[in-house]
Amino acid sequence: MTRSSFFLAAVIAAVMGTVAGQVGVAGAQTAPAKNNTLWDGLYSDDQASRGNAVFNATCANCHTLDAEGNRPLSGKKFWDSYTQKTVGDLFTFIQKNMPNGNPGSLSEKTYADLVALVLKSNGIPAGMTDLVPSAVAAIPIIPKDGSTELPAGALVRIVGCLAKNGPDFVLTSATPPQRTDKSGIAPDDATRPLGEKSIALKFVFTKLDADIGKRVLATGLLIGVGGINGLNVSTVTKVADSCP
Repeated sequence: MTRSSFFLAAVIAAVMGTVAGQVGVAGAQTAPAKNNTLWDGLYSDDQASRGNAVFNATCANCHTLDAEGNRPLSGKKFWDSYTQKTVGDLFTFIQKNMPNGNPGSLSEKTYADLVALVLKSNGIPAGMTDLVPSAVAAIPIIPKDGSTELPAGALVRIVGCLAKNGPDFVLTSATPPQRTDKSGIAPDDATRPLGEKSIALKFVFTKLDADIGKRVLATGLLIGVGGINGLNVSTVTKVADSCP
């Protein structure tokens, strides 16, 4: 290689290296931030628009996007049904139940578009990229103010210390009600930090006196918002011999 050829090759290599470095920096600057909450822009406006077209064609006869009317998908009904659930739970429900009479008949992408529409209808802001179900499945559905209080009738699990107040059984040092769709002891129920509230156990039809003073898991339906009037009990299971 001649001296001039060597010099030219060196210049080209330097220029290519600089361009590659600039591309790498640009890529790092434009990479989308990881979405951690419901309010960080999980879907795009274009995706919600596609979802709206599908909704009008296949869903509008049974549902409304308004907070009131025929089977509303927004407002109080949405938050009562999905607070403490996840975006994945919402996607799965829509996929398994819609359209009415022909559930599961749409593509995954189309169901994702419908989820985007439901989120938008509930005031949840759009971002720059489309919602991908597998990427956002574990993101919890929590109102913007961070409130996790559940409505009356929600099926929940609560861990606490079993006590008796007159004729009624009560959970003291109770954990906040946690929405659930199944019974059974969780691995950390025996050791998880307890709470500060008490909740009355209503409609108990099994003998629990032997477990007084022990840590138990109770499942059932909340009576009143947040269980202010107690828990309509489904099960009570001892998880540890001492409490707290």
